[in-house]
Amino acid sequence: MSSLRMAERKARLSSWRPLHGVLFALSLVAPLGITLGLGGGDALKAVTHFPLGVLALMLALAVLCWNLNAARLRLMLDGRAGHLGQRGALTIEMASKFALCATPGGSGGPATLLLLLAQRGLSPAKGAGVFLVDQGCDLLFFMGMLTGLTLFSLFTEVTWPHQDLVQLALAGLALIAASLSVMILSLPWLLRRDPPPGMAKLAPRRRRWLARRLLSCRAALRTTLRLPTTTLLAMLLLTAAHWLLRYSLLYLAVLGAGGHADWVWSFLTQTLAMAASQLSILPGGAGAVEVGVGALLLPLMEREQAGVAVLVWRLVTYHFYLAAGAPFFLLTAYRVIRPSR
Repeated sequence: MSSLRMAERKARLSSWRPLHGVLFALSLVAPLGITLGLGGGDALKAVTHFPLGVLALMLALAVLCWNLNAARLRLMLDGRAGHLGQRGALTIEMASKFALCATPGGSGGPATLLLLLAQRGLSPAKGAGVFLVDQGCDLLFFMGMLTGLTLFSLFTEVTWPHQDLVQLALAGLALIAASLSVMILSLPWLLRRDPPPGMAKLAPRRRRWLARRLLSCRAALRTTLRLPTTTLLAMLLLTAAHWLLRYSLLYLAVLGAGGHADWVWSFLTQTLAMAASQLSILPGGAGAVEVGVGALLLPLMEREQAGVAVLVWRLVTYHFYLAAGAPFFLLTAYRVIRPSR
């Protein structure tokens, strides 16, 4: 029976690999197609006139963002994965980012992070707890920013296109955060009751194994949250700095394309577009991201300018991430495979 299951699993993997290659190729050319759709051939010609100084600044900010995330990872681990310098943390960050951008739904990112932490002696359950803290910091930042920006729009004369979408996004993020918090807090109580629907079909031994992993993840999460207040504040500051810089890239792309848009609207545009990217089956949310950003920029600038801004922005935030992260991913993959030979 086990050999039959292994054969079925290998068959599914072998059928998935060519499909993944096709999806990955489509994700690479999606920005070019969207640019043609928005501004036509004139948009592609205008890309050649994009200021090199602005492009260099965007690339430098992307590199700075990677280092900020690496520093945050070091703070979150607090020595639990052995001595981790900035170079080692940056390697983990870049390899994880490559896997995130190269897989549909970003599913490869967390898996790569947990694998690399496990290589340093941190169990997958504890690594999942660290990952939850990482996601929690991001969620807190976006909830705070969206709340502040929504209140700002309500009590001032500033109006933005699609303002209802901003309020809907805020409500969705608040609901997600509340649901996750309740689930984590009540996890022991939930596990003591009848098996949840997702676990009911598992064998008792498998359910106990999964319950232990979930409780270990919760314990690791609590351990991280018990770090000194100064450390937690530093993590939040690094999170805020990363996202403020990361979400300034579209604003710079708009300026380089000759358009004019408020920085705040460019921030909201990326937030909503990244949420829409979850609907795309292509790696990196390709297609949905470009369409979302382009549609939200069109009310404020010419189609040609919007097409140039979208293309340059994606080249920096997606293709550059892939190109820079690939060597780190291949290096870590070699280190994982090498001992088995």
